[in-house]
Amino acid sequence: MSPADFFQTLVRLSQAFGTAHNRRELLDLIFKAAMDTLDGRAACLYLAEPGKRELIPVAQKGLSETYFRSRKSMLARKIVATVQKEGFLYSRDAAADPRLEHREAKKAEGIASILAAPVMVKGQNIGVFCLFTAAPRDFSPEEIQFLTLLAQQSGGVMEHARLLDLLRRETQLFLDLAAKFTSTLDVREILNFMAADLAAALKVKAAAILLLNEDKQTLELVSSYGLSEPYLKKGPVSAAQSIAQTLNGKPTLIRDATTDKRVQYREMNKEEGIVSILSVPLKTREKAIGALRLYTAAPRDFTRDEIMLVTALAYLGGLAIQNASLYLRCQTDMEDLQDELWSHRSWF
Repeated sequence: MSPADFFQTLVRLSQAFGTAHNRRELLDLIFKAAMDTLDGRAACLYLAEPGKRELIPVAQKGLSETYFRSRKSMLARKIVATVQKEGFLYSRDAAADPRLEHREAKKAEGIASILAAPVMVKGQNIGVFCLFTAAPRDFSPEEIQFLTLLAQQSGGVMEHARLLDLLRRETQLFLDLAAKFTSTLDVREILNFMAADLAAALKVKAAAILLLNEDKQTLELVSSYGLSEPYLKKGPVSAAQSIAQTLNGKPTLIRDATTDKRVQYREMNKEEGIVSILSVPLKTREKAIGALRLYTAAPRDFTRDEIMLVTALAYLGGLAIQNASLYLRCQTDMEDLQDELWSHRSWF
């Protein structure tokens, strides 16, 4: 095909995007463009998931459901390194290529050659876009470039879907927490709701809320979700030695909590299976009074949107604590007033 043919295919694909209603339809259009233009038998989008050794197939066209749903359809994570280094991965004979796993399953599926291109989002590689052919073939530089462009478009589709999903989850999370905030005056119960709901929404291993004891200069646990009893009883948490930047008002990401010297109990984190920690300040009236922390079981770089969400919820947590404090103070003032009136009952 000539460059003009590739260009016309991209134009038709862009025009068709306007009629698609969801992510599945958009990806189908991209798969079809790849298969029709490059004589492919099938196409598949693989995404990397934290902690997984293999890339997970999330959408495809042309593969059998049995193959697509089996572990044998997955790609080894090491493939990503090759794709990143070379800009693509090409295998003329997938059934004999030692770089690939489950070669017999590929042969049984009728896969001869494979061309893979990186799926990039904001400069980050999030997966691989693969084209499979029924007969062995070579690919020209123009064809490789064309598949790379389609891979980038699939990355845009997935990012758009991710942002929509994040918006829905954030909205639902705020609605759920708002309902719970108004259903009780028990601040500990509110913070328990927050820890559990936030851990579930962001798919992390655990969450904890700690308040600063200014006299002892320690962080004291007031709520947690997903942490074991031995970990919770590990000892006093020093405000100066346990991600101290948080108390200066800065969200802090610890990518490896087992080695980072900003973390106090590194060995305990290893035993607990904690890898990354996101710590954001709890504030009342712009003063940090503690920290909201999320713990993950695999290395994770939280997105800017996720950090903003956690920070916003931490502000709500600080507001709940402030409201509870004011409520208790009002109760005390009311009791004092009643006692004073009772002591002067002879006036009436």
